[in-house]
This record gives sequence, structure tokens and C-alpha cells, in this order.
Amino acid sequence: MSISTYTVTGMTCAHCVASVTEELEAVRGVRSVAVDLPTGAVTVDSDTPLDPAAVRAAVEEAGYQLVAS
Repeated sequence: MSISTYTVTGMTCAHCVASVTEELEAVRGVRSVAVDLPTGAVTVDSDTPLDPAAVRAAVEEAGYQLVAS
């Protein structure tokens, strides 16, 4: 099990949270996604560490930006 936290910018409402959550849950190995809208923190629980490019692609597909860590 691996837990990673990312910062996503551009989210302003519950629909934004739902979009990001849906795209990240589609990434292979993701078990759950928790989004803190006020801070933009996105915590992802996955079977194994995720490929950063896959996480970035999922966030961008939802229409938002992943802040470089």
C-alpha cells in the first residue's frame, strides 16, 4: 500500500472535486482518493507507488493542474 499527497490548483467547487476524483480513481492501482477543496490537497491511496506522469495526466484530463513537488 502507498499513500501519496499532491497539490492540485484550479478546483473551486464540489464538481471540481468529483472530476479530479473520478479521473484519479481510473488510474491503475488507485484504491481511494480524498480531496481537500480549500487547500487543494489530494491524497491518493494505491496498491503501489504511482507513476507521476499518470497522476499528472489524470489531473490534467479533469481540467486542472498538478503543482510540481
